[in-house]
Amino acid sequence: MAVPARTCGASRPGPARTALPWPRRGPRPGVRSPASGSPRLLLLFLPPLLLLPLLAAPGASAYSFPQQHTMQHWARRLEQEIDGVMRIFGGVQQLQEIYKDNRNLFEVQENEPQKLVEKVAGDIESLLDRKVQALKRLADAAENFQKAHRWQDNIKEEDIVYYDAKADAELDDPESEDVERGSKASTLRLDFIEDANFKNKVNYSYTAVQIPTDIYKGSTIILNELNWTEALENVFTENRRQDPTLLWQVFGSATGVTRYYPATPWRAPKKIDLYDVRRRPWYIQGASSPKDMVIIVDVSGSVSGLTLKLMKTSVCEMLDTLSDDDYVNVASFNEKAQPVSCFTHLVQANVRNKKVFKEAVQGMVAKGTTGYKAGFEYAFDQLQNSNITRANCNKMIMMFTDGGEDRVQDVFEKYNWPNRTVRVFTFSVGQHNYDVTPLQWMACANKGYYFEIPSIGAIRINTQEYLDVLGRPMVLAGKEAKQVQWTNVYEDALGLGLVVTGTLPVFNLTQDGPGEKKNQLILGVMGIDVALNDIKRLTPNYTLGANGYVFAIDLNGYVLLHPNLKPQTTNFREPVTLDFLDAELEDENKEEIRRSMIDGHKGHKQIRTLVKSLDERYIDEAMRNYTWVPIRSTNYSLGLVLPPYSTFYLQANLSDQILQVKLPISKLKDFEFLLPSSFESEGHVFIAPREYCKDLNASDNNTEFLKNFIELMEKVTPDSKQCNNFLLHNLILDTGITQQLVERVWRDQDLNTYSLLAVFAATDGGITRVFPNKAAEDWTENPEPFNASFYRRSLDNRGYVFKPPPQDALLRPLELENDTVGILVSTAVELSLGGRTLRPAVVGVKLDLEAWAEKFKVLASNRTHQDQPQKQCGPNSHCEMDCEVNNEDLLCVLIDDGGFLVLSNQNHQWDQVGRFFSEVDANLMLALYNNSFYTRKESYDYQAACAPQPPGNLGAAPRGIFVPTIADFLNLAWWTSAAAWSLFQQLLYGLIYHSWFQADPAEAEGNPEARESSCVMKQTQYYFGAVNASYNAIIDCGNCSRLFHAQRLTNTNLLFVVAEKPLCSQCEAGRLLQKETHCPADGPEQCELVQRPRYRRGPHICFDYNATEDTSDCGRGASFPPSLGVLVSLQLLLLLGLPPRPQPQVHAHASHRP
Repeated sequence: MAVPARTCGASRPGPARTALPWPRRGPRPGVRSPASGSPRLLLLFLPPLLLLPLLAAPGASAYSFPQQHTMQHWARRLEQEIDGVMRIFGGVQQLQEIYKDNRNLFEVQENEPQKLVEKVAGDIESLLDRKVQALKRLADAAENFQKAHRWQDNIKEEDIVYYDAKADAELDDPESEDVERGSKASTLRLDFIEDANFKNKVNYSYTAVQIPTDIYKGSTIILNELNWTEALENVFTENRRQDPTLLWQVFGSATGVTRYYPATPWRAPKKIDLYDVRRRPWYIQGASSPKDMVIIVDVSGSVSGLTLKLMKTSVCEMLDTLSDDDYVNVASFNEKAQPVSCFTHLVQANVRNKKVFKEAVQGMVAKGTTGYKAGFEYAFDQLQNSNITRANCNKMIMMFTDGGEDRVQDVFEKYNWPNRTVRVFTFSVGQHNYDVTPLQWMACANKGYYFEIPSIGAIRINTQEYLDVLGRPMVLAGKEAKQVQWTNVYEDALGLGLVVTGTLPVFNLTQDGPGEKKNQLILGVMGIDVALNDIKRLTPNYTLGANGYVFAIDLNGYVLLHPNLKPQTTNFREPVTLDFLDAELEDENKEEIRRSMIDGHKGHKQIRTLVKSLDERYIDEAMRNYTWVPIRSTNYSLGLVLPPYSTFYLQANLSDQILQVKLPISKLKDFEFLLPSSFESEGHVFIAPREYCKDLNASDNNTEFLKNFIELMEKVTPDSKQCNNFLLHNLILDTGITQQLVERVWRDQDLNTYSLLAVFAATDGGITRVFPNKAAEDWTENPEPFNASFYRRSLDNRGYVFKPPPQDALLRPLELENDTVGILVSTAVELSLGGRTLRPAVVGVKLDLEAWAEKFKVLASNRTHQDQPQKQCGPNSHCEMDCEVNNEDLLCVLIDDGGFLVLSNQNHQWDQVGRFFSEVDANLMLALYNNSFYTRKESYDYQAACAPQPPGNLGAAPRGIFVPTIADFLNLAWWTSAAAWSLFQQLLYGLIYHSWFQADPAEAEGNPEARESSCVMKQTQYYFGAVNASYNAIIDCGNCSRLFHAQRLTNTNLLFVVAEKPLCSQCEAGRLLQKETHCPADGPEQCELVQRPRYRRGPHICFDYNATEDTSDCGRGASFPPSLGVLVSLQLLLLLGLPPRPQPQVHAHASHRP
């Protein structure tokens, strides 16, 4: 969510606060201009008598700016009025007495952080261990099944019966091609039942198979794969019998086949299905050890046009095979080598860094001559740099070129031989007649592999098959390499939501013949998903209070659990990577905690830290206790955060009086106050939508939820096993306690006398009671107190917390109906019971905005009460201005600690209450900031969702594709040439790589993914600075200077400001911004961030070398094999000609069917 402030796309030099210059404006009569060279902003810590000559210039007016002691007097009156109202109506003391009077109905329990965090860590370990045992059974079975399987060269599609997960979608699609319809004869048609655990329809009797779009289902390899993996079905089923909580069990094959259990139809996207299990984060992590990779791209003059485009696409696809455990850099070379981006060394292959590479690669331009030596020397230098953070495991160089004759043997002799610690993979790209022997030799001489990418169709398969080579040492290591790894958080492709996956590699145990070497191929990766929600259920929720929580991180520092892990959009192709220091506001203490957790230590630390409010408008400085322990047998570490006031909590003890009744809960004494029939006399009750009972139907509508709750309570007894007794009993306890507050305080008071719209109380038990009942119609706060910003802030702040309504919830004064716009004022109720302190509730009032604005004028005036006539100042007498009589000349406002306007003496500003004050008076807000009344905190939200940026003006045809002429069509030789086949592949795979084609506006319009994408938003919050004094100051604008006075109101979050109204427009200063803004450069400048990488650790194991590895299989040509039927169809398509598509009015990124 947040990181220390850096500017979007560039660093900000200098200190965090800089007083901005004040432009001069024209002279104003009666105000003396400061001497030349005096500071633009003058603080006048002067005695009142010395201040008078400056404040009241002779002959200016009968009124002078109020003296400091006068404004301090007004501030005291405001403080007393607020305190008086809260004492009468807030009911803090009365509620404390009510709790003490009902002391027999509850117990005070203690949260012991160390015991709590160790218990939760143990529970999570047990949960994951059950999945580990299931994984091991699956991996062992898969290896045995494959070893016993007899390869069949003549296997046919009709010999294999399986459920094709994509078959239903393809059959139902009227536009689906009939090319593969022959395989449907062997495809099962299943019935499915809805399963809430999977959030999907499933069939527990079968597995499902998903095969990537670009793989032919009828190939011999795929059919044999389907044949032997069918036996896994029984193991999947037995695993579920032993552990009914298991979710998806998946085998991802190195051939691209995915077999998963239970069976469910594939979630077919509106666009071409790009899913390939070998590119999923969990498969990549399980199939090989971490990698240090340098990609070098030949950009000499011979590489141009289509070949260069193929290289750019290939590099982007290669980057997608890397995970957060890997490090990478990309460089281009001709006579010289240079990085394509701002990264000068290996950087972590996280989502944001890979995005920088992908954008930079598009800018590569072909020129000059080929210089392999320059490219390889650059790559080896990168890999030998030991002064940076890197994976320190597999090291490799990936070279993309169109061909060449130089073998650069001298470079390999210098850097890599004889140990050959760096693997070299070479890729011959494009259609050409160059001798590829040198490229093959480079790969074979350096334990790598040679690939050919003649056209776009060969890119995906050939940029991921290098993983098979990296898996060799792992396979040869045998049992030593059979270690379960747990992934980062990512989005499940089948709709389960956010998950982590346990992975275990599956090895090929066959031998080519008696006495032959051991097979060194990886068969695939076995995975079992664990939903984050299942892990969250193991953590304590409501006993930790509104501001306590549990979190967990992995070795990268990414959060697995955290209340701020709330991605607005998720892309199932990318992991959800939110760093702990971005989930919270970063500081040195949290950096130390993060490092200790990554290192697997346990610890405890109490810190004072900044906390962002739930509505992200405010910053509070609060004490927090952090306790952490490692989760054994995993790469995770668990932490617990508790405010000091949450050390203890209340637990209802209703056994003596209530549980003996053995009747439905609806018959209990305090339950009647939950019934809507009691709301008119007792106030409206909102209950938090918690999981009180298993059979309780959830609803976003609180009225409906309350109705469902009451109906269920007609059947449930207080000690029912299907209910959470802690939640249920605390709810009933707080229902009775808040009703007594109505009885003792609220019911006999006249709210109108003090211009109050409502009074309210909210509790840890989940009750929010609003009085009177009609006030509930305008109640917009969250019915879950733990998710209500006012509730959480009141617990962290002593005194009265004012919360003006958000600007978008306001009406203009002329449109106000029945004075319904109100300002919330709340404060925590602190109990001290037997030396144990806790805060179980928050109480408050809702002020009538218009009435309190008038009252504010009186309190900041020379009148003692509203009925007293206004004091008139004669022409020959000297008077001080006040906020009522002189509201045309004097601006008086109350601003809260976030810089938002709360009250003003200017009637025209009533509709601006709740707005950031810089939008109301930029000049004055900047002065307050420059005088340290406010401090600014800038941070970044990495989980935001933004509308996609419109692409450039594209034509309707594929970009950069060779278009044949009429002469080509008439030339028979052309049809048999590589150019024709290349064109076909471009057309076919252009459907998959949608960026090569113009989007279909109609499809984009119906596709949510086309409307929103993940982005980074810059957030700015303001909070009170260190200044707590009361003083006057001058905003110097030449002869148009403004005087102002500012003073904090004691026991509140308010700043009282009195200022002269601006008379000249020339003194407009730079406006402070508070609104969230989009960072076009995706957040703080990545090029700077990688120079200060955050601490991380890679996996504990590394398999990058085995002395018995056979490197003789090191290269082959690979192209997409043409199908006669498809090629004939292509010829007909081209001969008939493609009809021109109309130029669309809107551009988007979705693909379309041509």
